[in-house]
Amino acid sequence: MITLLKKILGLGPSVNFAELVQQGAIVLDVRSKAEFSGGHIKGSVNIPVQVLQNNLGQLKDKNKTIITCCASGMRSASAKSILKSNGYTSVHNGGGWSSLQSKL
Repeated sequence: MITLLKKILGLGPSVNFAELVQQGAIVLDVRSKAEFSGGHIKGSVNIPVQVLQNNLGQLKDKNKTIITCCASGMRSASAKSILKSNGYTSVHNGGGWSSLQSKL
């Protein structure tokens, strides 16, 4: 129960996103193409959350670490759920892309 509460409140162990990227993690930006073209993290992959389910083939290695991001963290949380339910083993919600960028 305590673990669940910590997870819900975001009080679990913090994730070192910079280290994950250095180790080869994919940054997956799930905003629209227009939002992505307006600014994004260099090297990130853009698959809008609305079409993610039908484009999982672009993310071939289900064991590769993926960090999802969007504008605020809501769509990236949905994307994380989609990926986890499709067998991706190491997925982290990076939240908003601009705040994630400052952590890289």
